[in-house]
Amino acid sequence: MDNGIGFFDIVWSIFWLFLMVAWFWVMISVVADVFRSKDLSGFAKAVWIAFVILIPWLGVLAYLIVRGDKMHEHNVQAMNDIEQAQKDYIRSVASVSAADELERLSALKEKGVLTAEEFASQKAKILG
Repeated sequence: MDNGIGFFDIVWSIFWLFLMVAWFWVMISVVADVFRSKDLSGFAKAVWIAFVILIPWLGVLAYLIVRGDKMHEHNVQAMNDIEQAQKDYIRSVASVSAADELERLSALKEKGVLTAEEFASQKAKILG
């Protein structure tokens, strides 16, 4: 018995599912870019959103043609902001306080690894 579902039907369904997911991804990217654009006024944002909602294919295509470069700039700026925030966080977590450094130097002096003169010069560097 043939149930009418063949290999071609499955591949065709997967293809259309892929296109639908890609379409939603582009649509969400455009809407997110409209809202994050600081160079657009509130009225311009409303017009773009209305255009994208009322005539989706033409609206998204027009947005990508007209503002595709700005969309790319916004993505690059967002990535740079995230990278800078990550660097700042790592720097704040990895930094050693002066008190911790002095405590470490004091322990080295007590063990005899540092002389009094070396300890004093290192302490001056940390506090100065």
